[in-house]
Order: sequence, then structure tokens, then C-alpha cells
Amino acid sequence: MKKKLASVIAAVVFLASSASILTAQDKLKSMPGYDQYQKVAPQIRSSVVSGSLFVQWSDDGSSFEYTKDGKRYQYDVKKKKTTEIDAPEAASRGRGFSRGPARGRQFPSADSPDGKLMAFTKDRNMYLSNPDGSNVVAITTDGNPENQIKYGIATWVYGEELGQRTAMWWSPDSKKIAFYRFDEKNAQKYYVLLDQLKLYDSLEVMSYPKVGADNLPVDLMVYDIDTKQMKKLDTRDGKPFNDGAVGTYLYGMDWTPDGKELLFHSTNRKQDIMEYRAADPITGKSRVVVREEWLPSFTKNTPEIQVLEDGKRFVWASERSGFNNYYLYNFDGTLINAITSHPFEVSNIVKIDEKAGEMYYMARSGENHMKMQLHRVKLDGTKDTRLTDPKFNHSVNVSPDGKYFVDVAQTHNIAPVTNLVDAKGKVVAELAKSDLTKFNELGLKKAEVFTFTSADGVTQLHGMINFPSNFDPNKKYPTLLANYGGPATNEFSENFSMPSPLTEYGFLVVSIDGRNVRGRGKRLLDQLYGHLGIVEQDDFAEGIKSLYNRPYFDKNRVGVYGTSYGGTTAAMSLLRFPDVYQAAVANSAVADWVFYDNIYTERYMNLLEDNKAGYDNFRLAKYAPNLKGELMIYYGTADNNVHPSNSMQLIKALQDAGKSFEVQVGPDRGHTAVNSERMMEFFIQHLVLTNQPLTSIQRR
Repeated sequence: MKKKLASVIAAVVFLASSASILTAQDKLKSMPGYDQYQKVAPQIRSSVVSGSLFVQWSDDGSSFEYTKDGKRYQYDVKKKKTTEIDAPEAASRGRGFSRGPARGRQFPSADSPDGKLMAFTKDRNMYLSNPDGSNVVAITTDGNPENQIKYGIATWVYGEELGQRTAMWWSPDSKKIAFYRFDEKNAQKYYVLLDQLKLYDSLEVMSYPKVGADNLPVDLMVYDIDTKQMKKLDTRDGKPFNDGAVGTYLYGMDWTPDGKELLFHSTNRKQDIMEYRAADPITGKSRVVVREEWLPSFTKNTPEIQVLEDGKRFVWASERSGFNNYYLYNFDGTLINAITSHPFEVSNIVKIDEKAGEMYYMARSGENHMKMQLHRVKLDGTKDTRLTDPKFNHSVNVSPDGKYFVDVAQTHNIAPVTNLVDAKGKVVAELAKSDLTKFNELGLKKAEVFTFTSADGVTQLHGMINFPSNFDPNKKYPTLLANYGGPATNEFSENFSMPSPLTEYGFLVVSIDGRNVRGRGKRLLDQLYGHLGIVEQDDFAEGIKSLYNRPYFDKNRVGVYGTSYGGTTAAMSLLRFPDVYQAAVANSAVADWVFYDNIYTERYMNLLEDNKAGYDNFRLAKYAPNLKGELMIYYGTADNNVHPSNSMQLIKALQDAGKSFEVQVGPDRGHTAVNSERMMEFFIQHLVLTNQPLTSIQRR
């Protein structure tokens, strides 16, 4: 182990790091594994010709089209015959994408469904105009910087945490426009310094409520195009805004199909109660359609919903049983019946055939929770049938007539195969199979899945290992844990997993699921509640320890890296488990939950006044004296998500504890990570070349 340096040296490294970032990775070229990485890594992505097809069914279900190897094909279902066809320009480009607003932001305008008007927000007010921007009419005038009222736009956290990409919503008949009204005057502001590489910098001022801070009062407004009347909707049963009551957060807006009501989601601050409500745009009154409660922790903010063609019924997903299941509702709020009642999770609705009274959906009913299966069930909840092989993970495309579906089947170590399957679940034709010729020629290794017991001593969890192409089981290898680690996420996957290119530097790359795992039921995930950053990290460490008995696993050379929550995972792992991990790269990490936004944090940690011990137990600064290994901290100076103050808090604590560490800074960069070459130079230096002398920068 190298000699520890004084904390003053760490401060010097901090100052020098930004100057060295452009040239530091030059050292990588002379390090072990670099040549192998350069030789193999660029070929990994193209080493498998995937057998996964994306198909487009004809309206009558008699055929479908797909693109493969740059050519367009049509498959006749009855004849079971494939014909090459002319590829129209649109098809040859694939599905394409729609560019959205910047992260955490909303679109500033919205065109009416009939194409005759455009609504937009500017200078804190709402306007209407012709689509070309002419004939502008202000429909609000009281929004201004002095009173800090704003219309037609939300706050950053509404975009980031509640998925609000728009803040205005046209009725289906283009007669009404609904939009947000926010009052920011009492909100605490955060200041993000921008343009620090320029002669003069600039400032971004954000209303960013952190844990314990007051939320912004929010309302929904509706403007009637014909009457030119404005109505503020009563979203809280006649009560004023109360930060904590149901109605603290309003989001997920949509109109009923007939345009008679505006639908929205409403939660309390703790987010253990969620109401799906409908508001009358004429009277302003609103009513509860569905109410969800999960008082032990939190409800799902935006459950899956699909409205039936009759416009009177909808399918609603709920975790009320402890597992996500489907329910059939009327828009008057009456529950018609439960459609599913599984002791496993449903995932997403694939297709609803109202004429047949059937619904196709995906569920986690395979051999493990990551092997998705297609089910068909009657809307009254009867005749639920699994149509796919539980040994595989499936993604499907059901024909319009429901007689067939195209199925892509795979696992973590079986490459995709696309089959045509009939309504009884019988494979009638193989359409495409993956080609692993180059994969095998390169000597690439398939991922291996392993299981281990959680830190609770009971729960079985999963992990995955990626090996280098020149793997030798008789050698000992350093390992990198590559985890995001946030709540309701998955590291273990049953999609065919290509090897991590980083393995070619001579590392094992491991990913591990803890009790943070998505898809195994509400009660397991609830074990994180109030202990975020602790419980799942305990499990990650247990996952690493479960590999100790493998002869090629070197338990004295384990690193961990990640970004955002993954950066938190990296720093917390190294500090709380100094005997399990020897090095970490923590990018854009949350260092103290009270420094992060309240919508996300309070959802998983409870309110600060109700869980002070939980918040105190997470604080990374608390564990700074534990540092034994090597730590690199990275942050972007313009990060408006996880603010630089997080990294600053950890840096200060480590300096006060007299610990040596390294800091890399991204000037004018946002929520980002240090480049992978610099990261691997760091890991090779400390996990492979452990006896190398100090660099010139470290000796300053």
C-alpha cells in the first residue's frame, strides 16, 4: 500500500487536476492492458449480428414488414414466405426519434389539435397565436419577476422527478388550454455558475426545493378560447395550498377522451397518498377517480393507465396488493373488477382487444423476475394464460387481429431469436437468429449470472460478471463494480449481454442487484425506505464477498465506479466497506441527502423531521475518516442536478480527516462523468500497478 499523503496534498491535486485532465490519460498508453483494449474493445459492439427484429404489422394482420442488413422485407403470415421489397426512405431510417426539451425542462409551446392555434409561454405569461407566431394574444398578464408568478412552465424538479415535459395541455376539441401557475416568491433559490471558461461568467437561478425546504404553491388554470374566460381549478377540495397535504404536487395531466374533464395526479409531500382526479373546466370542481395509499413508504407517482375505446373505462396498474397488478375502472371512479391478482409483477400493457374482451400484457412470470412473459387475459379477470416460454426473456409485437405475435426471445447468455408465434403460444416459424461467428472468433466471453444472499440473511439476489476475452481461470484478476444502485433499478438483465469493453484492460466487471431491485414486489423495495444509500450498499458488499471463493477473484483489488446515484454508490462503498473495496471513482455523487431535491429524496427517505437519524446515517462526510483506499471525486461546475456543493462537502470532510484523494473537475460541464480513459488510468494505477512511484502531480 502506498504511503498516505497529508490532506494539503489532496488540495493541491484538486487545484492541479483541471489542468492535467487533457493530458493525464496519456499515461494509459504505457499501462498494462492498453494494447489489448485497443485491439479488441472496438470490435465488441459489432461482434454479434443480432437476431432481434422490429416489425410493423399490416392493418389486417396478414403480413408484417421489417428491415434487416439494410434491406426491407415483407413476411406473409399465411404463406410463411419472406419477400424483399423496396425500402421507402422512412423505413430505411428506422423509427427515428423526437428531440425533447432539455433535462428537467418543459416544451415552451403546444399546437392545438386542429392546428389552428399555438399556445406558448414567454416572460412568465401565457399567450395564444397563429401557428406561425402572428396575431399574439396574452391570456395572462400578472406574471413578472417582481411577484415571481409564472404560467405555462414548471420547475426543474417537476421535469426531472415527475416527468413533466410539458406545462400546457390542449383539450381534444381545441376549445380549451390548461396550464400551470407557480408562485416562486417564497421559494429558496439555487445559483448555478455558468460560462466559467469565458471572460465573464453568468448565473442560472433555479427554484430548487431541497429536503425540508418549502415547496412552490402550484395551481392548474384553464382558458376557454370561445368565451375568453379563465378558471382556476379547485384541485384541493376548496382548501388553499398546504405544503404537505394531498395537492402538494400536481402532475401527469391529460384530458378525458370527450374533453369534458381534465385528469391529473395529485400527491401529498410524503408521497404515500396519490389521487387520480378529474376536474370540470367550466365549474372548476374536481373529484377523486382513484385513490392509492401505501402508508409504510410511498405510492407509485404515475401508474400505468390505458383508456378503452369507449372512453368510459380504463385499465389501471396498482401496487396495492404488494405486487403491481391491473384493475378495470369506470371514469366515475367505480372499480369494475381486478383483471390480474398475481404474486408477481405485471410490467406493461401490450394490446387491448375490446371486441374480444381481452388484454395482452407482459409480466415477470418467467424463471426469474427479469424473464418477461406475454400473457392474455379476459377483461373480467378470467382465463389468464401465459403464451411464452418462461426459460427466456421476451419482447413481443401482437398482430392487430390477435392471431399471431412476433416474439424476440433471449437471455443474458443466449443471443436473440425472433419467432412467429400463434395465439396458443406455439412457434410456427423462426424469422431470425443471431450470428455469433465474430463474437466467438474474438474469444469474447458471455456474461455469467450468480446468486447470493442479501445482508438480511434471507433474500436471494443476483449479480453478473463480465470476463476479458483472454480470460485465464488460473490467474487472479482485479474487479470493477459498475453499479447505479438507485431504488427500483436493475443491474442484472436477461437481455443478451455484450462484454464490457473495460474487461479488455484485464479486469472483471461486475454488476449487482441489492434490495433496491425493481420488479420483485413492493415489500422488498420498502426495506430501503428511510435507509437510502445504506441497505442497498450492504447488499452490494455481500455480492462482492460471495465471489471470494473463486480462485481467479482477487479480493484485495476491487474497485467501484458510477455516476449520479452510481457516484454515491462508489463513494459510499469505499468509505463504509474499506476492507471490501480498494478504489473508487465517484462521479457527480450525492454526498448528503439534504443537498438533493425534496421530491426524489423525501419519497424514499421520509420527511427530514420524521427521519433525522436516517439522514444523518447516510451523510458521506460522516464516513470520511474511514478512507483507506484510493478515491477520485469528479463533478461538473455547471451541474444543476446534483449540485457541486455535494462534492465540496465530501472534499472538505476528507481534507479535515487528513485523507489523500484525487479530484477531477469538469469546467462548465453539467451532470457528467470523468472520461473513461482517465478513470481506467486511475484504476490500473491503484489496482494493478500498486507499487509504482507517485506521479509528479502527487509529489507537489
